[in-house]
Amino acid sequence: MSRNIRVVGILMLAMFLAMFSSSTIIQMIQAPNLNADPRNTRTLIASYEIARGPILVDGNPIAYSEPDGTDYMYQRIYTEGELYAPVTGYYSANQGSTNLESAMDAELSGRSDAQFFSSLSNLFTGEQQAGAAIETTIIPVAQEAAWNALDGRPGAVIAYNPETGAIYAMVSTPSYDPNNLAMHDDAEILANYNGLLNDPSNPLYNRATAGNMNPPGSVFKLVIAAAALEEGIATIDGELDNPAEWTLPGSTAKVYNPNHGQTCGSGDTTSLRTAIEFSCNIPFAQLAVELGDEKIREMAEAFGFNQSFSVPFDSAASVYPTTTLDDAQTALTGFGQYEVRATPLQIAMISGAIANGGELIQPTLVDQVLAPNLQVLQGPQIESVGSPISAETAEALTSMMQDSVSSGVASNAQISGIDVAGKTGTAENGEGEPYSLWFTGFAETDDEQVAVAVVLEDGGGMGQSGTGNGLAATIGQQVIKAVLEV
Repeated sequence: MSRNIRVVGILMLAMFLAMFSSSTIIQMIQAPNLNADPRNTRTLIASYEIARGPILVDGNPIAYSEPDGTDYMYQRIYTEGELYAPVTGYYSANQGSTNLESAMDAELSGRSDAQFFSSLSNLFTGEQQAGAAIETTIIPVAQEAAWNALDGRPGAVIAYNPETGAIYAMVSTPSYDPNNLAMHDDAEILANYNGLLNDPSNPLYNRATAGNMNPPGSVFKLVIAAAALEEGIATIDGELDNPAEWTLPGSTAKVYNPNHGQTCGSGDTTSLRTAIEFSCNIPFAQLAVELGDEKIREMAEAFGFNQSFSVPFDSAASVYPTTTLDDAQTALTGFGQYEVRATPLQIAMISGAIANGGELIQPTLVDQVLAPNLQVLQGPQIESVGSPISAETAEALTSMMQDSVSSGVASNAQISGIDVAGKTGTAENGEGEPYSLWFTGFAETDDEQVAVAVVLEDGGGMGQSGTGNGLAATIGQQVIKAVLEV
């Protein structure tokens, strides 16, 4: 009998310890993550008891909350929903939150550490608790210029200040209206969300920072050129081989320049400057093999490939293959093909580092966080990610990119009176598939500077007839002009 009592006692003790341990883990360790999980509907509904702070562009709200007389107390309103959806994201009672609504939730809902004492004070004074305002870095005319230039075609534009990291424009099309996910009718929200989720044009993708990433094509030649200059295997005007066609190592497949069957320029040799100016494939395929995939990967990762960036919501990591590549595969990466994939954010950061003398600054959408009494809780945050290239390499790349715009294949980015540096790309997606069209570049005046990246999916609606210069460079030019006010 006593043995049975001991066994029962041990089992009861074990059950108690298991229950105690699980409760402790949930309450002490997992609780913060559970509360922060955007799928936690209970936390979301509780957060509606507080007037959620606005998201501002140039001091004007693009997202705000107003009393609605329901159990939720407040309704989230998006004033220009589709235009700013990639910035704000959505805040939904049963579908969570995304983008700034998610990344800055603690501040917007009044629960950040910086707002603790004001929240405590409100308990004693009886003042209504309210969330902080997020003043973004967006320049309205740049956002609108990007939106209008994309004209609904699947693609994205991102523009930012290379010196401060301030993002001036972030547009992704097709877009969606966050108001359709912000109402308080669960059935209607779910129907709207499923409609967006099942839409073949993928409007919920933020193509500027994530989505179905595209091969970068010839804009990746900037990474190869940077590595070649840094490693000393090429100079800006040094001689390079100039065949009209080149067979991939260990293969029967041939590489051609964009002007199929022609050399890169008219001479028996070419140069890095000419190869950038006319976006020749063969010199970059050969340089890639000479560099080797390890050196290319090191340079790509120095620019940000294979890592995510917080803007403050996390971007998708652009991809340079981490497995060892053979020479043929490495040659294809030399002009941004094989398994290389990139976001416009990443490509803009390459141009930004070149524009900034080699130093890469973390892009951000947040300029200030303001308490309801207008106290500044957080000012501009300027953070260096490192220096992937030297100032000398940045100067050489700038010179070549300016030639590409002034007299090469990025001519549609020209702006009268402004030295625009640019690089186009027309990337293949498979036999018979439409191309991905790219442009990246930068320019400055005495008062302002900007780096930009543009991608158009589905050939910009032109299949394999569209080109990076014909469409993407034109869009980039319009956004640069809007920022520089020229």
